[in-house]
Amino acid sequence: MANQTDTQEETPVNQPEKYFPDQFDDETVLFVFRKHPIVMRKGLVFGMGAWLIGPLYTLILTFVYAHNPEKYPSMAFFGLSFLASVALGSLILLPYWISWYFSVFIVTDQRLIQITQKGLFHRSVVDMGLGQIQMVNYEISGLQETLLGFGTISMQTFVGDLVIHEIHHPGKIQKQLLNILREQGIVANSYANTGQDAMSTDAPSEQQDQA
Repeated sequence: MANQTDTQEETPVNQPEKYFPDQFDDETVLFVFRKHPIVMRKGLVFGMGAWLIGPLYTLILTFVYAHNPEKYPSMAFFGLSFLASVALGSLILLPYWISWYFSVFIVTDQRLIQITQKGLFHRSVVDMGLGQIQMVNYEISGLQETLLGFGTISMQTFVGDLVIHEIHHPGKIQKQLLNILREQGIVANSYANTGQDAMSTDAPSEQQDQA
């Protein structure tokens, strides 16, 4: 009997799986969203440029040894140089991808958490209670944002404005956020600006995230 009692005492109580390390035991994740992949544009440009190094080097050697066919680069040389270029480009792109993928916005039944990952070794977390949100607005400005489907979401809070740039489908995100606030008994106003003029607000302070 004593052994059975000890076994029962040592058995952990099943707890719901946590989506992120700082999640409270009584907290439920309702919605998760990220920025548009356009934030990786620098890494894509540099990475794709690196992918061309091997093929271009092989092409240059072909022209250099145009009169000496014995020194033509072989197909094996071309394949190895291309693979090396792909590996180099992937290494260049990796930090940008990590920054995009692990930078998330998490909405729970209690708060909004902004996790920002910069490169491999820098991470910051900012959170605020849902009750602090007074207004949720979005703006799509310019040809690029209209064609690629991203824009800016701004939230007016009691402590200032939280402005999030380059959000994928900002209209859908705004609607989802407003629905969650209403489900939690919080009434927030909304505003949509799809033109070139942004809405100006006189807030005591402004908080902007860095892309």
